Amino acid sequence: MNARRAIAGIFAPARQGINSLSHDPSQFQQMRGIRVQVRNGNLEHALTVMQRVMQSSGIERLIKQEQTHHLKNSEKRILARKNLERKIRSQDHARKLQMILVKKVRGL
Repeated sequence: MNARRAIAGIFAPARQGINSLSHDPSQFQQMRGIRVQVRNGNLEHALTVMQRVMQSSGIERLIKQEQTHHLKNSEKRILARKNLERKIRSQDHARKLQMILVKKVRGL
């Protein structure tokens, strides 16, 4: 009997409306989802609010990273070249910093 109450307690916030969760933000965190109210049938406003919430929470970035679609060979080459340039630039900066540190150590 206690197990049933515990399970019912876990799912209780999901059955309750968004109004009951607005008072306690910790319950909203447990739901792990984005809920947006559509007021007066204004779906466009609700969509813009949802997009803003997704951007601020970082969900949109995660979704874009998860998407796997076919990359053309030209896109692969461009991405590979950019990654290589970034790697070379990083190595050059590291080399310059190392030279600066060596000069400081030798100067002391």
